[in-house]
Parts: sequence; C-alpha cells; structure tokens
Amino acid sequence: MELTFLGTGTSFGIPVIGCRCPTCTSEDPRDRRTRHGALIQLPAGRLLVDTPPELRLQLVREGVDHVEAVWLTHLHADHIHGADDLRVFRFRAREDMPVHCPEGAHHELLRRFPYIFDETIGPPPGSSIPRFRLHGFRSLEPVEILGLSFLPLPVPHGPTTVYGFRVGALGYLTDGKRLPPRTLEALKGVRVLVLNALWWGNPHPTHFNMEEAVEAAAAVGAETTYLTHLTHRVRHQELLETLPAGVEPAYDGLTLEIEDEGR
Repeated sequence: MELTFLGTGTSFGIPVIGCRCPTCTSEDPRDRRTRHGALIQLPAGRLLVDTPPELRLQLVREGVDHVEAVWLTHLHADHIHGADDLRVFRFRAREDMPVHCPEGAHHELLRRFPYIFDETIGPPPGSSIPRFRLHGFRSLEPVEILGLSFLPLPVPHGPTTVYGFRVGALGYLTDGKRLPPRTLEALKGVRVLVLNALWWGNPHPTHFNMEEAVEAAAAVGAETTYLTHLTHRVRHQELLETLPAGVEPAYDGLTLEIEDEGR
C-alpha cells in the first residue's frame, strides 16, 4: 500500500492570503500546505481521500492520471469543494465513480452538488458533467473498497462527526478532537497513524493541538505517526526538531510505503 499526502494544511491553506508570518513567507517547500487530501494506492486501484479546493493542482503535481474511488471524511468545504475536478476520471473510465461517504450525507451532497450527485439531472446536449455513485458507510462497520476492507472510524469535530478509517496497517484520521474508546481500540496494532494537529498550546474546541495529538499517538502506539491539517503557526523544520521520536509532520507530496500486516 502506498500513501501520498496531497494536502496537509487547514481550511485557510498556507500561505494564508495576505499573511507575512515566518511560515507563510518560508522558502522551505514543506511549509507550503494546500488543503487536506490524500491518495492511497491499493492493489486494485487508487482511492482518493477528500476532494479539496486545490485538487486539480495536487493531482497534476503528483502526475495522477486515474482514480478509481473516493472516500469523503466529512462535508466541510475544505474537504469536498474540489469534487468537480474528478470529472476527467469519470469520462476516461466511462463509468460512474464510487464515492464512499457517511450514511446520511447524501441529502447534503445532493443539495450542494445536484448536477453531480442527482441522477435525474442530465447535461445539456453537447456538454458533459461528472457523475458519481454514492455509497453510504456506517460507523465501525467494515466496507470493501478496491479489494480491501476499510473500517470507518468516527472522531468528534465539534457538532460534526468525521470519519477516518483503518485499512490494514494504516490508521487515518483528520479533523478530530479526541479518540473515542472504540476508535482507539480499532487502531491498536497499526504501523502508521495519521492525525490532525494545529499548533502548540491553546487548545482548540474541534481539533487536536500538538500536545493532544502527541498524547493520542502514544495511546495508539503506532511505529510512526504523521501529523497533517497543520496551520501557519508551525514550521516544518521546527516540528522535526521538537516533536518526540516516532511523531513527524507530514508535508504535501510526501509518499509512504506501508507494508501489509503480518509481514
């Protein structure tokens, strides 16, 4: 399995518009963070995690020419408002792309993107629109995607529930504030863990800060934890120097090879 971080920033992205802070003006390319997204190469194809506003730029940067399925963690704008960029893959495949989303999200997706998700709406003659097929998943009930079993893992994000997943030796969570007991238990034994983390200090009501993410990583006990959804209040090199062993900041374009369990 191969994991590529497409975007590792928060909803503002980095550099933040009009900001002249050390991170936003940094010459280190690892400090330039687009909105959250990831790509997982599986034996039967590629799974895209979220569709952020910069999706086209991210996929062009990584040389991606096909995607077989999508996992939506939740419906906040910075995680889904690049959905239209997927239409090129649908046209090449000449079939609807499966989009896996939390059960109950269908109505909101239909309201925001009727031309994509409403099967009763067709394109004007001579034009084309993307077409996806929605598949709802339920908390902690496994679903098969591209030949592997994914376990949807809920984490609280203010009034919203965000759904990461476990697949094999990978645990992937974004936009969470804590690990509920059943989610924590489901993560035991992963080799690679992905968690969101904003900054040091000053606890946030809906996201982990660095201290909370480090504590959660220790509770899971993965060999390596990668932090994503980072703000402009932290620089990559400084995080490398201050985070404990086994916890690292991710960056846009970072690719990891993750061995299957049991090897």
